[in-house]
Amino acid sequence: MKKSPHKKLFIDSLDRCAVSEDFIPSFYEHFLAVSDEISEKFRNTDFELQNRMLLKSLRLSADATSGVPEALKELRARAESHDRYHLNIEPRFYEHWLSAVVETASDFDPKWNDEIKESWEVVLGYVIKHMIKYY
Repeated sequence: MKKSPHKKLFIDSLDRCAVSEDFIPSFYEHFLAVSDEISEKFRNTDFELQNRMLLKSLRLSADATSGVPEALKELRARAESHDRYHLNIEPRFYEHWLSAVVETASDFDPKWNDEIKESWEVVLGYVIKHMIKYY
């Protein structure tokens, strides 16, 4: 996915969301509320560190969709850390993750609209396909 028209919309929206320190914690609140099974995966998580990592990963996602080599390398490393041999994040969880992050972004981006929503879904959908491929 080279020169994605969605990248700029996604990054601009992410920047608006990230202005609030509550954005990432709110996402985790939504995501962990989906099921006890998902919540259990995060039982021993250092959320201060996790919050910083997720924001970095979201930015990385946009670069990966446009083929930035370093971002693709990082994405591959994330896929490996989440595969069945490491964190064992099953593919079925990603649908819930995407729903929670899009819902949260819609709450925090004052310019949210259908085009921005599509950009989040396209950019993060690309990443999810990659994560599932290497599960």
